[in-house]
Amino acid sequence: MLKTFSSLVLRLCRISGLSAKLIAVAVMMLCVGDIAEAQLQTIGSIERIDSRLDLIVSSDEQMEVLAEGHEWTEGPVWVPALEGVLYSDIPNNAIYLWREGGTSSLWLQPSGYTGETPRGGESGSNGLVLDREGRLLLAQHGDRRIARLDASWDAPEAKFETLVREFEGKRFNSPNDIAVNANGDLYFTDPPYGLEQGIEDPAKELDVHGVYRLRTDGSLGRIISDLPRPNGIAFSPDEATLYVSNSGLPSVIMAYGVTPSGDLGDGRVFYRSWGDGLAVDQQGNVYVAGPDNGVLIISPDGELLGSLNTTQRTSNCAFGDDGYTLYITSDMHLLRIRLNVKGVGF
Repeated sequence: MLKTFSSLVLRLCRISGLSAKLIAVAVMMLCVGDIAEAQLQTIGSIERIDSRLDLIVSSDEQMEVLAEGHEWTEGPVWVPALEGVLYSDIPNNAIYLWREGGTSSLWLQPSGYTGETPRGGESGSNGLVLDREGRLLLAQHGDRRIARLDASWDAPEAKFETLVREFEGKRFNSPNDIAVNANGDLYFTDPPYGLEQGIEDPAKELDVHGVYRLRTDGSLGRIISDLPRPNGIAFSPDEATLYVSNSGLPSVIMAYGVTPSGDLGDGRVFYRSWGDGLAVDQQGNVYVAGPDNGVLIISPDGELLGSLNTTQRTSNCAFGDDGYTLYITSDMHLLRIRLNVKGVGF
């Protein structure tokens, strides 16, 4: 940058006959906006516990701040059709879009609660994911359902198709996060965080905070019922394992064997920590948002390799761009960091 700038100043000196100092000042005044725009603020640090982390995150990488000023960000998802990342701001009942070279902008509102009666709490969408046809699926806190956006990418509006909203005649608590397997079945968690009064909310109908599977034929089953606060959910690269984080006690990340038909086997403790959103790379490493104000990076055999310390409460993460970028929702921010491994699905 400095070499290019110096060459520009010298060239203008020869043409105009003005002093280099005057031209340098003028050019700097014209370029300062573009220079500032190109330099993104960085945040946090990388904690390296195991040397294997060096193969995942280079020593010179930093987390960049892409957007700030939100209330509580969640559910990032990369959308190829938009060439950008969508993410939820739950308390503001909104979804925002960030694209390279631009700023974050409001993309959809309302996103999770479409009722006419005003309500507080975490009313908006939480987890966002694309189905096998590239359509946007939403875990909607306020409307207490899994829905699909029924609008175009270029002209989004709050039109949703309900995929499922109740189990055995009782409404869900507040669907939180979604994973989609290769044949299109949806696996999702249903803790009580979106209810205005939480576990004590009089509108609560289900006693269990479960994990569910919605098959492509429309049948619904509860597949996990013994986790107090199931939260993040993600498959291993070969879909032979389903990871589910528990954000209550006991503090565990669980791993469940998955049969070829999509049924779950017995669960085992994969790692002892609470967790929020999850992501998995093509090498099988698991990224757990939440603990210690950041993202834990855990090897496929359950060993902690290190962490991305955002210094903020951190809710979720997802891969995007060419698969080597990890987007992170952290308190009021949207962050990103470049990695040396691709995420599942790229």
